[in-house]
Amino acid sequence: MFELVFGIIIVFLLVALFFLGKLFLSLKSNYEDLLFSKQSQSVKYGQLTEQWIPFSEKFPYNSQNFRFIGKPVDGLSFEDDKIVFVEFKTNKSQLNESQKRVKELVKEKKVEWFELRAE
Repeated sequence: MFELVFGIIIVFLLVALFFLGKLFLSLKSNYEDLLFSKQSQSVKYGQLTEQWIPFSEKFPYNSQNFRFIGKPVDGLSFEDDKIVFVEFKTNKSQLNESQKRVKELVKEKKVEWFELRAE
């Protein structure tokens, strides 16, 4: 009798474990989908914000002088006395490696003018 009850409990626990495993995998998949959606929304928000920042009061340069590039930096502002490389960041976003390299080249004054005439 004891062995029968013990066997039933083992089978019940194995079935419960099986369903808990399936539930865990389903929840993990849902979590990964939500995480991907959140990251995607953050990227979209950042891209949308980048388009409007030059027209905000916070932008310290003339918005008419700003030209959007997109990559590796967001744009250039062509002021009367200087050209400014501009990168917009939202929330806790950081410069990527390419942007850091451009920043260093500008700081090191490794910027040149190149003109090509097609005749």
